[in-house]
Amino acid sequence: MAKENIAFMVNLRKNTVPDSDMFGRYYPEAESKETLSTKGFAKHVADHGGTLVSYELMQLVLAGIVKCLKEYMSQGQPVKLDGLGTFRPTVTSVTGGAASIEEALRKGVNNMVEGVNFVFIPENSKDEEITSKKFKDQCSLQFAYLVETIKKVIGGKEKSYTLRTPLSAWGIAQAEDEGGDGGSGGDSNIGSSTSGGSNTGGGSQSGSQTGNSGSTNTGSNSGSGTNTGGNTNSGSNTGGNTSGNQSGSGESGVPGNYRLVIYKYGSGTTTVTDDSEQELANDSSVASGSTVNISVVPAAGKVPTAKYNGDNTIALTENDGVYTGSFQMPTRSTVLEINSEPSEYNFDDD
Repeated sequence: MAKENIAFMVNLRKNTVPDSDMFGRYYPEAESKETLSTKGFAKHVADHGGTLVSYELMQLVLAGIVKCLKEYMSQGQPVKLDGLGTFRPTVTSVTGGAASIEEALRKGVNNMVEGVNFVFIPENSKDEEITSKKFKDQCSLQFAYLVETIKKVIGGKEKSYTLRTPLSAWGIAQAEDEGGDGGSGGDSNIGSSTSGGSNTGGGSQSGSQTGNSGSTNTGSNSGSGTNTGGNTNSGSNTGGNTSGNQSGSGESGVPGNYRLVIYKYGSGTTTVTDDSEQELANDSSVASGSTVNISVVPAAGKVPTAKYNGDNTIALTENDGVYTGSFQMPTRSTVLEINSEPSEYNFDDD
């Protein structure tokens, strides 16, 4: 089985500061994870070393490194770890400093220094550079959630919590809407489009529409006429918007091979395979009707969740700490989400 390339999950957060020049724009931020303990890191390093180094020995080595780093930092001595970077001590001044050398000497060094800091400077030597822009190339970046801070009054007290919405809704659009306007291949246009009629029913339109071949348009349509249900298009439709009335390979509604976009959340381990037990990677091509199998070893104490195309929950069965489940690949591009470390809203006092 191929080694899993664990993604670096990145969230999007909207700037909500009213007087900011960047108000309303979206910016990336790293998805927060539970900090790995020294024991966990020692086990990871020992596992990489095979039989060359034991877990117990690795714990002793790491403890020794921490002790000696603190010793050198307390002496003002920078330490460089080749391939990683340099740890350097700095001092923080008390507010206002001193007006003269005499005043500084009179106050004394302990009253002039507010604190001593550890500063880490990443390696920047040739062939080992891991400064921010270079290190980005070693990461497999992937979008995770839209993150919003919401305030509510609960029990008479204002609380704030973080609302995390999976970006899979946009992932579905990306998986199916490659061609843009006039393209082909099972596209789904979410939002508003201009055609005849107000569409309040099952995803079809009345009037004249020129759109994507084999696409399903969902949203409000401005124009004349009203369609209150059903999937029948009236008027001229050159975009093939009725599901099941598609032509060509890779279009929604007909058998074929479709994209499987896989989002993995949390710090557990997840494997996705097809009928032949071949492991599937993100953006694999999978035949409609075939079985997609899921195997999850979640974070400690967590019960994993899985779903596809938004609201289709996949039942997971636990056996000796391993959760398994499956679903049939639809006749459309599909987004699969597996969360091996699901969490509830985090309420914090203001």
